[in-house]
Amino acid sequence: MGKIGIYGSSFDPVTNVHLWTANTILHRCNLDKIIFLPCSNKRRDKKMQTEDQHRWNMLELAINDNNQFEADAYEMNQNAWKITTYETLKHFKNKFKDDRIYFIMGADLLIDIGQGKWGNGDLLVKENQFIVMARNEINMLRAISSSPILRNNDDGKTFHLLDKGLAMEISSSYIRDEFSLGGDPRYLLPEACYKYIKKHGLYQ
Repeated sequence: MGKIGIYGSSFDPVTNVHLWTANTILHRCNLDKIIFLPCSNKRRDKKMQTEDQHRWNMLELAINDNNQFEADAYEMNQNAWKITTYETLKHFKNKFKDDRIYFIMGADLLIDIGQGKWGNGDLLVKENQFIVMARNEINMLRAISSSPILRNNDDGKTFHLLDKGLAMEISSSYIRDEFSLGGDPRYLLPEACYKYIKKHGLYQ
């Protein structure tokens, strides 16, 4: 049985922090593979700043030299209002029936799930396992214990809480802003992605 992490984000664009986070999780949680899952551009809570094809191309450029990283367009091809993370994880559990699937997220999303902001929250927590990355000094144990959705569906193996040991919070939005304002965030994202953005005039 293999161990696979599902890492969802807009990746608009993918950054060095995304890659560093994925690599940290891969090694510290002894995963066999991490699947990068770009979200749908039809989400109501996020507005993509560039076309899906550009997001996809940059992600492939960023991970093509690591055989333990893989990109999957499943959510990118879905209508966002018809799908939740619960359905997404069911899809991957069916696709990889012989493997154990973990959903990778930040501690801020743990709080959102605990507050009932995610569709099928009870079933999502009850039927899945999560790797949760520390973020913004959020007390993850307190977040779990204070939420009925989280604590009542936790069998002791549901949440793998992980502190990266180093605060790295450079966001895609920061990089987009730098490009749009004429800055040069060259060393905050993979070199191939930087060149791709410059070539195609993205985020101007």
